[in-house]
Amino acid sequence: MIREVTGIETIRMLYLQLLYRCNFNCTFCFHGERLSHNDSFSADEATALLRLMHETYGSEAVTLLGGEPFVYRELPQVVRHAKHDLGMQVEICTNGYRIERRLAEIAGDVDFLRISLEGIGHTNDTLRKRGSFAAALQSMEAARSLGVATGSTMTVNRQNIDEVIPLAKLLEDSGARQLKLHCLRPIGNAADHPELTITDTAAYARLREQLADAALCIDVVVDEDLSGEGSQVTCAPVQNEKSVERIESDPRGALTLSCKAVGKDAHAFWYDKKNGHIEYRPTGTDEIALAIPDVVYSHV
Repeated sequence: MIREVTGIETIRMLYLQLLYRCNFNCTFCFHGERLSHNDSFSADEATALLRLMHETYGSEAVTLLGGEPFVYRELPQVVRHAKHDLGMQVEICTNGYRIERRLAEIAGDVDFLRISLEGIGHTNDTLRKRGSFAAALQSMEAARSLGVATGSTMTVNRQNIDEVIPLAKLLEDSGARQLKLHCLRPIGNAADHPELTITDTAAYARLREQLADAALCIDVVVDEDLSGEGSQVTCAPVQNEKSVERIESDPRGALTLSCKAVGKDAHAFWYDKKNGHIEYRPTGTDEIALAIPDVVYSHV
C-alpha cells in the first residue's frame, strides 16, 4: 500500500516501537502520557510486520525500541526472528537500566546497542532517572564484554548542550562507536518543560564549532535541525523518492515516514496487526498532506 500511494519501492530500516511501557519517565520523552498506555505488539504481530517489511520493501535492518524494549517479555523471540529467519541487522535502543542479564540472552543476535544518555552524571540523572548514568555505563561495558558494538543518543536541550563534548569524549574513551545528537521537539513530556527549549539558536553554531575543534575519533551524527536555519528537506512521499531510509511503527501500528511527524498522530499509514497488512488512512493533517519535513543527519 505504501508503494501504491507514494511510489516508494524500498525502505531500508524499520523502527519498531514494541510497547509504550517504560521504567523511566524522562522529562523530554515524546511519548508523554502514552508511556502509561498498554498498547504493544505481540511477538507474532511484531515478526509478521518484520517479515512484511523485509519481503515487500526489502528492509534489511530493524531498530527495536519502546518505551523500553528490555521490559518487553518477548524481546528474544523478535530478535531471533529478525536475525536468523530474515537475516536483518538488529539494533536496540534502550535506556540501559539494569539490562545486563537480558542482554546476555540475546547478545549473539544483536549488532548494535544504542543507549540514551543526556549528559554526564547528575545532568543525565536529572533528565532521565536517578542512578541511570552509572547503570548505562555498566550496560555499555557489559555489551562490549559480550562482543556487542555500542553507541549512544542524546537529545540536545538547554540543560545538557554544554556536556555534548564531554559526553562524546567519555564515550570515545570507553570504546563506543557513535554518538547521535537529536534536536528536542516540543511534544509529549517536552511540551510540559519549556525550560528545556533552546531559544538562542546561536548556541547550535557554538556547538558545531566545538565539535569541529574537538578532533573526536568517535562518529558524531548530528540532526541538521541543530542549527539556526534547520533542515528544509521535505518528507519522501512528496519528493517521490523510490528508496527511503526508515519507517517507524508505534505500538498501535501507526506507521510514520518522517521523524518529525513521529508522536504527532500525523501518520497516513497503519499496520493492521490483526490482519497483517498495511492500510492507507489519509487525512487533511497527515504527514503527506502537510509535507512534514523529514529529519536530515550529517556526520561531523
